Amino acid sequence: MAALGWLTPRRRSATARSVLAGEASAEAARKSSQEHQEQTEPEGAGREPEFPVLGDDRAAAFFDLDNTVMQGAALFHFGRGLYKRKFFKTRELARFAWQQAWFRLAGVEDPEHMREARDSALSIVQGHRVAELETIGEEIYDEYMADRIWPGTRALAQAHLDAGQKVWLVTAAPVEIAQVIARRLALTGALGTVAESVDGVYTGRLVGEPLHGPAKAEAVRALAAAEALDLSRCAAYSDSHNDIPMLSLVGHPYAINPDAKLRRHARDKDWRLRDYRTGRKAAKVGIPAAAGVGAVAGGTAAAIALSRRRR
Repeated sequence: MAALGWLTPRRRSATARSVLAGEASAEAARKSSQEHQEQTEPEGAGREPEFPVLGDDRAAAFFDLDNTVMQGAALFHFGRGLYKRKFFKTRELARFAWQQAWFRLAGVEDPEHMREARDSALSIVQGHRVAELETIGEEIYDEYMADRIWPGTRALAQAHLDAGQKVWLVTAAPVEIAQVIARRLALTGALGTVAESVDGVYTGRLVGEPLHGPAKAEAVRALAAAEALDLSRCAAYSDSHNDIPMLSLVGHPYAINPDAKLRRHARDKDWRLRDYRTGRKAAKVGIPAAAGVGAVAGGTAAAIALSRRRR
């Protein structure tokens, strides 16, 4: 895939593969968003929405997915759904389950677990049609993901939408799954890991590398350039210190359900924090009121889910 030439000057922490992954994800996200708008908008309704505060049409919001918008990791939920459909055997399911349990309990991303999950997913989908996985992704969302959305983070995203701003998911999960989730949440679109396909069939290889760490920042940078956004006016949300490069790009970074390293960094940088895992209000202020209500709802939803699992 040829470089898109969208990027502004960047720090050299990003590798060439990070740049390639970021550009590929941004291109896929914009293409999907445009196709969705063509399918849903009435004829002649192509205008960009105006922003209510300053009429700012150069602001947007970027949300990490795993443990930020949704409890747990989307890739592992996807693996459960594929196992149910007999895409792979019990031994592989056990590995997915262990990785998911670690992620839920530790609240951090283990690079080795993520690498194993990525390799497993690629081998599982190799030879399958993209359209088939997109259809299955819709079903898996209903089965395993819909009731794991954090209401508080969802309220934050809605506040941006209500302000007329575009809202994008940014995740290491496969872009097809990320786009399903974004569509179900009525968001603008999604940046995700792009798996190579030829004639609509997965090859078992990636374009670049997983959209993780610096690659996420490159994807946001590329999308912002293509959409003529001013990153200093944009917001980004994440739970993980791995996303500090993405959070540092924007003028309004938020730490949501942060891991220990991100919490320390956010406090040092005076970033806003919010923790929906317990429903308690974080130390920083200035979060939209809707998110405060969502925090209580998020804590209640988590308690109900835990109660159901124990029965």
